[in-house]
Amino acid sequence: MAEIDFSFSDTVAGYVLGREGREVALRTVDGRPVTVHLTDTTSGQMLRNLGAPYEDVTARLYDVLLPGVLVFSYGPVYPEPEGLRFQAGHLTVVGTPKEPFPFEQGGWWTRQLHQLARFYRRSQFAEGPVDFADYRTRIRGSGEKTGQRLQETDTISRLVYGMASAYMLTGDADLAEVAEQGAQYLHDHMRFTDTEHDVVYWYHGIDQAGGRERKLFASEFGDDYRAIPAYEQIYALVGLTQTYRVTGAPYLRQDIEATVRLFERFFADDRLGGYFSHIDPVTLSPLHDSLGRNRYRKNWNSIGDHAPAYLFNLYLATGEDRYLKMLEHTFDMIVTHMPEPEPAASPFVRERFHGDWTPDPSWGWQQDRAVVGHNLKIAWNLMRMHTARPKPEYRALAERLGRTLPAVGRDAQRGGWYDLVQRVARNGRHDFVWHDRKTWWQQEQAVLAYLILAGRTGQEEFLREARESAAFYNAFFLDHDEGGVYFTVLAQGLPYLVGEERLKGSHAMSFYHKAELCFLAETYTRLLVHGEPLDLWFRPRPDAHYPGGLLRAAPDLLPAGRVLLESVWVDGAPYQDFDARNLTVRLPRSDGRLTVRARLRPVREPRP
Repeated sequence: MAEIDFSFSDTVAGYVLGREGREVALRTVDGRPVTVHLTDTTSGQMLRNLGAPYEDVTARLYDVLLPGVLVFSYGPVYPEPEGLRFQAGHLTVVGTPKEPFPFEQGGWWTRQLHQLARFYRRSQFAEGPVDFADYRTRIRGSGEKTGQRLQETDTISRLVYGMASAYMLTGDADLAEVAEQGAQYLHDHMRFTDTEHDVVYWYHGIDQAGGRERKLFASEFGDDYRAIPAYEQIYALVGLTQTYRVTGAPYLRQDIEATVRLFERFFADDRLGGYFSHIDPVTLSPLHDSLGRNRYRKNWNSIGDHAPAYLFNLYLATGEDRYLKMLEHTFDMIVTHMPEPEPAASPFVRERFHGDWTPDPSWGWQQDRAVVGHNLKIAWNLMRMHTARPKPEYRALAERLGRTLPAVGRDAQRGGWYDLVQRVARNGRHDFVWHDRKTWWQQEQAVLAYLILAGRTGQEEFLREARESAAFYNAFFLDHDEGGVYFTVLAQGLPYLVGEERLKGSHAMSFYHKAELCFLAETYTRLLVHGEPLDLWFRPRPDAHYPGGLLRAAPDLLPAGRVLLESVWVDGAPYQDFDARNLTVRLPRSDGRLTVRARLRPVREPRP
């Protein structure tokens, strides 16, 4: 056999089985044995949260590499005749036998969310007054603004969502102020009111180049150029809805409802169901020839993104059945049209459709390709919806995806989840489309999907997937030097800092997915997995308008009877007018703003 004369560096993730001298035996996340070789120069650290100090364990590696501990090893790999030899250059040790997963400690995700909120607050407004006229879409990796003077509606709304969510977990009033001012700015500058049709739709953004404010009515993004895409209107509501939950501001409810009317009157397909992906900006028709390849189309975003972006939160805030019916319709469309009938040629769903629901495997960049994160997102949200409408088909698809996706979308050696793969396997493998990199938002979908699957089913395999996904995210996506979260990492976990993916703010990244991850990971871990209490904060305005005068304190759709509202404080004083079982608070009359703190407590044994 010819001598192999090359090497490369790589990561291997695994649980420690034992150690003999400098050889550490690991079991990878998919169950394979791997030996990692330590050297005189191997260094090590413990997994840490944003804002936490670096904890070096180089001098005591043999003390922390104990059986059962999850570890990420990065270093040279030497192809040898008998197989690969992994040399440990640097180790990230996730936990200890006593506390194997530190991100399951109460408060881990809350602290991370607070750090992220402070990063974006400083990046956009420094430490001074908040003025959204200074907001910029593009933020460098260091947090500095670029020279571009574009303000995109959706990225502002995503920032607002993050600030409102951070307030709900931390009670930091400064963050609530940022959210409210951002919501007001969207209302004043980004909203178009169509009085003829009694709807609201949202500008793509504002171009401030040349010192003047030029409204961008249709999308400027390449996939949707000169159209009004459903997903841009959907994500315009993400921050408004979360801020409405916090404040009860009547004008926000009006804007949200008027945008929902836009969806129902111009995007909805009343004949075949679902929502069209694009409409013409002049005629508001999905059939206009100006739409080109987006004419008479439906896609995952136009159907499935309503629920996580705003519709679940709107239902949580109002309790109104019409929003529940809209949710049910979107999930009925998902389970009816997106999976292939059994026996299926692919474990992944279909994402692109013609208006009559026939699959469109030739659209643009997607072709017949699978976005791994969208499949995880479907599993996560189906389990949420199953709480409110326990249809067996919702749970069946969620669990099917939960069981099949690790083998086709997860990195079995390094951990973490891939981006875009061929939907149909060739030679037993779903090939990568462009690269094997991993993006931040797809890791979020994995963590939340498997946490809720674990919390609802009690199955250990789902909890293990949630833990391993959270470990990879916390080990490689947190930027401890500059703050924030990396957009993309290489398969090995190293930051990928090229082009748009070097930014912390862009058309594709603001403060939504990472805030959603922190908010709901804290919720699911505490309330559904470990049975620990959770405090939430609200800041109702004097003119707050919640249906029935009730502040609804549920952080997410939760199984009936699993959680009670244990205690409530209003302006720091204990308050008794609340419904423990329905998780609602009847607000007192007030001429000023209230601060409401609600403590939720599980009432059943936590899942294993």
